[in-house]
Amino acid sequence: MLTQLLRLALLTLSLLLPTQIARAQDAPVDIPAQIAAMGEASLKELTQIVVELASTGDNSVVPVLTALADGNLYLDETSSRVVIQTDSAVTDPLTGEAVDLGAEADLSRIRVNNGLRRDISAALSGMTLMSDNPATRLSAAQGFLAKPDAANLPLLDEAIAAETDANVRSAMQAARAVTILTSEDASIEDKNAAVPQVVAGAGRNAITILTGALANAPDEVKPTIEAAIAGLEQGRAVWGALQNVWFGVSLGSVLLLAAIGLAITFGVMGVINMAHGEMVMLGAYTTFLVQLVIRQNFPALLDYSLLIALPVAFLVTGAIGVGIERGIIRWLYGRPLETLLATWGLSLILQQTVRSIFGPTNQMVIAPTWMSGSTEFFGLAITYNRFWIVIFALIVFFALLLVLNRTPLGLQMRAVTQNRRMASAMGIRTPFVDAMTFGLGSGIAGLAGVALTQIDNISPNLGQNYIIDSFMVVVFGGVGNLWGTFVGALTLGVANKFLEPYAGAVLGKILILVLIILFIQRRPRGLFALKGRAIEQ
Repeated sequence: MLTQLLRLALLTLSLLLPTQIARAQDAPVDIPAQIAAMGEASLKELTQIVVELASTGDNSVVPVLTALADGNLYLDETSSRVVIQTDSAVTDPLTGEAVDLGAEADLSRIRVNNGLRRDISAALSGMTLMSDNPATRLSAAQGFLAKPDAANLPLLDEAIAAETDANVRSAMQAARAVTILTSEDASIEDKNAAVPQVVAGAGRNAITILTGALANAPDEVKPTIEAAIAGLEQGRAVWGALQNVWFGVSLGSVLLLAAIGLAITFGVMGVINMAHGEMVMLGAYTTFLVQLVIRQNFPALLDYSLLIALPVAFLVTGAIGVGIERGIIRWLYGRPLETLLATWGLSLILQQTVRSIFGPTNQMVIAPTWMSGSTEFFGLAITYNRFWIVIFALIVFFALLLVLNRTPLGLQMRAVTQNRRMASAMGIRTPFVDAMTFGLGSGIAGLAGVALTQIDNISPNLGQNYIIDSFMVVVFGGVGNLWGTFVGALTLGVANKFLEPYAGAVLGKILILVLIILFIQRRPRGLFALKGRAIEQ
């Protein structure tokens, strides 16, 4: 009878034990209790606690595990409370709130060793790699990519199998491939198969990773790595050239904005306006003043300050340009040397006036949020401020083409450009056209100043940095021809950026100037010579 009862008890226990174990496994981890247990736990018990805390996937345990690994987790012997202590304060490990332990506090550091630190690192990596946030998983994969460890391969395999985001999966696969490539235990076949995955997923770091792996790679794997490095370097050269083209287009758009107004005044009026750069400078200072007023009185409109400054700068510099033409230039037509000297003296007066009002130090214009930051487009690094300046330059260029070809003022300007005396005989008021032309060119220079506030310092000497380049663009493209100015600005911008890496910035500009001089010897009227009876005479 006793034997039968004993058998029945064992049978009951065998049936109930798995159920109780399953319930224990399914029971949620008591995070505060586990943290409190860290104070008196041994290293082996701490390892188990770390695993259990990491298994919760709760982000609140990350500071606790980080503090434990860094040696900042303490036990207050007086209150038996676990806290985080840093140089700045004592805080609660879960809430992060400051804790006042009183004068009787007796803090002792919770001891860790290198093995436990590795376990904590793996636990934190596993938490981020299996996070619900794709950005967190991507960051974790990039961390594995930067520090490959063969011990992480099972974790990576599990994460790759569960991953649904293509970009994150690609980063995880690249991290796995790098880990295999640097592992001593991986087979030759696995290493050879990992090389293409590194090329596909490691991005710009692929060459560095493969070069580092080449030194310790087996002889059977080295040809595969060398071929991959050669292909990547060839691709990098192509993308480097495309990046230089983009930089050249960006520089060319700035030159186009600075030169397009000069192309109008120089082409229509034959005036060598050395004060054109100061119109650019006045446009920049107008932008500064507009933003200053908005910042002090209408801060909610700060993001739109540049858009508000555009018409204001155009009107201000345009009105100044009309005043210059009516007060100085109209008395000097037909005497180019005198116009050069007069406008050069005027440029010095404008510089000193601005220097006396605003001081010689640089002023700052805050970039709006939509012009801040950068992005990548198929491997090209593109900053938003340069991108919008390129778009703005194109808008100004085509708007000016529309004005010249579809408005009465534009038709009159073209008639005066081709034959001033015939245009006057046909009833066109050439003095009015001259004033409006000079005002239009100066207004566009003011728009260039608005754009330049995002990429250059605002100072009284701002215009002097662009006046020589503007003249080179106009002469190279063809005096008075807007399409010539467009092509000339982009050509000089791209050529300058390709020469800079080899000759330097200063020598590169000198070479550009020499090439333009040689070109003008062959084509004195530039790329696109303007046709007209008066010119041909």
